[in-house]
Amino acid sequence: MFLKKLGFTMIELLIVIAVLGILAVAVLAAINPIEQINRGRDTGSRSDAEQLLSAIDRFYASQGYYPWRTAADDLEADGSAPIDAAAFTPVDMEFVDTAAAAVLTKLSDGGTAELKESFVNRIVDSGYNSLQVYNQGGQGDSTYVCFVPKSGSFLEEAEARCGGTGATFGEDLPDDLAPMVGSVCVAEDSPLNMVCLP
Repeated sequence: MFLKKLGFTMIELLIVIAVLGILAVAVLAAINPIEQINRGRDTGSRSDAEQLLSAIDRFYASQGYYPWRTAADDLEADGSAPIDAAAFTPVDMEFVDTAAAAVLTKLSDGGTAELKESFVNRIVDSGYNSLQVYNQGGQGDSTYVCFVPKSGSFLEEAEARCGGTGATFGEDLPDDLAPMVGSVCVAEDSPLNMVCLP
């Protein structure tokens, strides 16, 4: 009587390894790790935009004027400026004098401390996805904080808000953001359309 040894042959093991490899490639393709990383970055940018917007609103509530203005009676300054390594210099902001240019200083420890210094340092870092503040300066105009999305899902959101082509380009933007259509919505099918809060 012969004892038969049970086990797998080399061919069976190679087939199992090949099937596992195919499944792993399919899962990676479905997950798309680059898209997930970009979505995480966009989520961080959205969170930072919300925090900045909230700080601007708190500053306005406590001081009676926006941080890009020098005082409540300064009605000439609007709040359209990039927040990045070169943020809020007189060159970047229209109608703003040197005293009004230090918006982030007013919002951080140098002013009302609405923002932590570490937050300010992070959003002005040269490797950060810069934020853009828009406020047309009129009575009742909202303040918007926008950023260029990196992920496909956030880009779809930006394209939906910009909407249209030609005469209807940017028609879905709120009325007080619509004058900035050339900055917020760059071109049809462009990856440069911005996500804007609120």
